[in-house]
Parts: sequence; C-alpha cells; structure tokens
Amino acid sequence: MITADEQKLKDLKDFIAPLKGQPYVESQLIAVLHKVQEFYGYLPKDVLDMVADAMNIPTAHIWGVATFYHYFNLNPPGRYTISVCLGTACYVKGAGQILETLRQHLGIDEGQVTADGLFSIAPARCVGACGLAPVMMIDEKIYGELTPEKTIAVIEEYRKKAQDEG
Repeated sequence: MITADEQKLKDLKDFIAPLKGQPYVESQLIAVLHKVQEFYGYLPKDVLDMVADAMNIPTAHIWGVATFYHYFNLNPPGRYTISVCLGTACYVKGAGQILETLRQHLGIDEGQVTADGLFSIAPARCVGACGLAPVMMIDEKIYGELTPEKTIAVIEEYRKKAQDEG
C-alpha cells in the first residue's frame, strides 16, 4: 500500500516527466514549485532536492527562485492560515490594527507559526470583500467588520475547535 507522501512524490514526478524533453526545462520551474506547494503546503527541502535531480537543475538555483518569490513558503504552515487583507479599503478601516492584534495575541509575525502549530499569518493584498472591511480569511472563510476584540474571539473559536477535535 502506497503512503500519502509516496503518492505526492509520484504525482510530482509524473508532473515533471513530460517537461524533461522540452528545451529550457528550467523555464517550467515556477510551475513545478507551485505544484510542490499545492501538494505539501510549503516547499520541503528534501522535495526541492528531488526536483533538482528530476529537472537537472542545481539545487542552489531552485533555492534562489523559491526564496525570491514571496508566494512560496519554505516552512510548514500552521493548521489554520490567517490572511489579513491589507488592500486599501481594509487598511483604511483598520487592517493594520487587526494585524497587530494577531501578532500580539498569537506571539508570531507574518510567515511564522505558533508554537502549538495551529496558526500562521500571511498578509494578503486584497481578498475582494471590501464592503466588509477590515477582513481576514482563515483558510477559505472570510471574517469581516473586524475589531481587535472580534479578531481575538474568532481565533479563540478556532483554538477551541482544534482542542475539541484533539
């Protein structure tokens, strides 16, 4: 029986295989990195080594691309990813204060994960819910018209949910 990780590696190798015969295979690197992040939620170093080998691209080059683009995560995300909208409408209505509330309450900054592994924070340029500003998304759910108090209450609901689920 094949494990989930083995299946991800197989699927990734299957994604890379047709690219090998193409000229300038390195031009497909960003698409491959997107696929890795889709499968794992971040870019694990051992998987990047496998990509380097499969695509015949130096690991240093892959690492350079992965660290250049802010979209790519080099560390595992928390169980719940919190995206704070920093678009104009949200920012004007207090998104900076919401982000600072999260930083203080969770004890982490953008790109970090809480010690319990539950939460990570990622800024977002716009989530398209300007009428509800300021907003944050936790995974795919939008929370709007936030205040610092409401933000903390939402976080504590997720903390309780995680505790109840074990």
